[in-house]
Amino acid sequence: MIDEAGQIFLQEATELVAALERDLLALETSPDDSELVNAAFRSLHTLKGSGAMFGYTAMSAFLHEFETAFDRVRQGDVALSPAIVAAALAACDRVLPMISDPDSESAAAQAVLETLARAMPGGEGAAPAAQAEAAPENAAPVAEALRFRLPPDVVKLGHDPSMLLDELRELAPAQVQAITDRIAPLETLDPLDFLVGWRVAFETPVLREAIEDVFMFHGDDLELTLEGGHAAPAAPSAPVEAKGTATPEAAPSNPASGAPAKVAPAAGETMRVATERLDELMDRVGELVIVEARLQALAAQSRDPALLAVAEDIERLAAGLRSATMSMRMVPIGSITGRFRRLVRDLSAMLEKPIHFEVSGEETELDKTMIDLIADPLVHLLRNSADHGLESAEARRAAGKPEGGTVRLSAAYAGAEVLITLTDDGRGLDPGKIRARAEANGLISPDAQLSERDLYNLIFEPGFSTAAAVTEVSGRGVGMDVVRRTIEQLRGQIELDSEPGHGTTVTLRLPLTLAIIDGLLIEVGGEHYTIPLAAVEECVELPLAQAQENGSAAFLNIRGALVPFLRLRELFHVDAPLSLHPKVVIVQAGGHRIGLVVDRIVSNTQTVIKQLSQLHAHLRGFSGATILGDGRVALVLDVGQIVALGREAEEHIRRESAA
Repeated sequence: MIDEAGQIFLQEATELVAALERDLLALETSPDDSELVNAAFRSLHTLKGSGAMFGYTAMSAFLHEFETAFDRVRQGDVALSPAIVAAALAACDRVLPMISDPDSESAAAQAVLETLARAMPGGEGAAPAAQAEAAPENAAPVAEALRFRLPPDVVKLGHDPSMLLDELRELAPAQVQAITDRIAPLETLDPLDFLVGWRVAFETPVLREAIEDVFMFHGDDLELTLEGGHAAPAAPSAPVEAKGTATPEAAPSNPASGAPAKVAPAAGETMRVATERLDELMDRVGELVIVEARLQALAAQSRDPALLAVAEDIERLAAGLRSATMSMRMVPIGSITGRFRRLVRDLSAMLEKPIHFEVSGEETELDKTMIDLIADPLVHLLRNSADHGLESAEARRAAGKPEGGTVRLSAAYAGAEVLITLTDDGRGLDPGKIRARAEANGLISPDAQLSERDLYNLIFEPGFSTAAAVTEVSGRGVGMDVVRRTIEQLRGQIELDSEPGHGTTVTLRLPLTLAIIDGLLIEVGGEHYTIPLAAVEECVELPLAQAQENGSAAFLNIRGALVPFLRLRELFHVDAPLSLHPKVVIVQAGGHRIGLVVDRIVSNTQTVIKQLSQLHAHLRGFSGATILGDGRVALVLDVGQIVALGREAEEHIRRESAA
């Protein structure tokens, strides 16, 4: 199904499967949490109903069996066990494949259902609602019969009323009688209006909660009346008419006998928008920012008060539109952490290592493009932590550690950056082993003098791996190289810290967005460059005594703290005359402060970043380019790479001096 409605269903199905998986993983540690059980059941029921409505009958039938078995857990007949959770997770894995290729997945789906049935005590069993008997005074409320009438447009919306009757019959044997008193005369009858009502009389009482679940998707204008029953609801409410907005999360709640059920209204409204449309909107906003900069330049040249006023209004409106557009693209990191919980769980079983996975800062937001691109690097890092970082249970006991290793994933804001930190309490990195493997691979010479940090960074080189053998999890030396290249493409930085015997910490420093940033426009040798304003701490005058000195690096005394600085003129090999009053831009790079000496600070500007062409992709020190208000192009500096280039130049000078 490739129409727009079908695409929406596929998106919702993906989200519901992720929510179901998240709840099942949480139930492993909290098996008695009834809220989690109910949430998982609601996701199952929603998936089943939506799949049937969109014609995915095989998936709907599969989920019906899944739901029937899991309902025994929800009703309290069966205690949730690790075997049931494992089987339920395996069933989750079959849902999306059954949408794309139901025929080839039928055998695998049936095998999963058989595994789930074996995990249930007593086999598949019968639904507890079908076995309901007369309840004592304080038991859950039941009903002996019901009357219901669906909205007239139910068929137009794609629902099949016969499915509701089938679901009600599954609760208990029942007699079904049609109610035809509202059918209009033939000459005025609209064949698309559904005017039939139904009375369903059960042979044995049925739990009212089970009946409400059947009508979960029909809260709008649903008329539902329950009859009979031996138990009163725990929290009786006055009979009210069922009018309102129904959602899968807001099902009808305990309707009183003899009156329709009330459905809670939705808390808010949302609308799905294709990512491509948001990308196009961001492109248009970027073009608007460029034109607005051009207007500002023209207004400044003309000095016309009316034109200046209009330019200021356009600037204000463009800034507001930019902020609103960027906020629409922001997605919490929690949207991808669910898959990591499943990954760590599976790695724990595969490697036979008890692993505790902790996540914090899931509400931290990043641009959706960033979220999509960092998922794979984080998967590589998690696999390395589980395989290389954490020891076996025996080795941890011998080292005086708890048997279960811990992996922590956290996210937090740091100015206009987001820090994503992955920490484990494993064996840490072994500098000697890394050096030996690097020398064996020809990455460094035996007499190379490297700091501990430089040695650690060798693990990001292509083909580097310290694994003794290639396994299903790791050992081919491609993961960490992919991580570094991806993070650098996102204009981010990766930092590695390790303490042998105590664990390793990997920190990813990422910009909030890739599209439009605030920049500091500078001039070096007559050329303009842009520094991301998020990296800038302050600007100071370069002391006259140091302005004429040669050398790639020196130090400034900034309020009692020594800050090294780099001369961009020398780094860029500029031959233009020296500026009389050079400035120093103090920036943050890799958690350290460093100064960049420039000829002139021009202004602050909104910077629309354009990617460099393939011909310029090899250039280091630049993350892109932007178009200025006067139409000229200014390169955007990558602060982290600029600092790395400065260090290399300084090391080159030291080697020449020593020679």
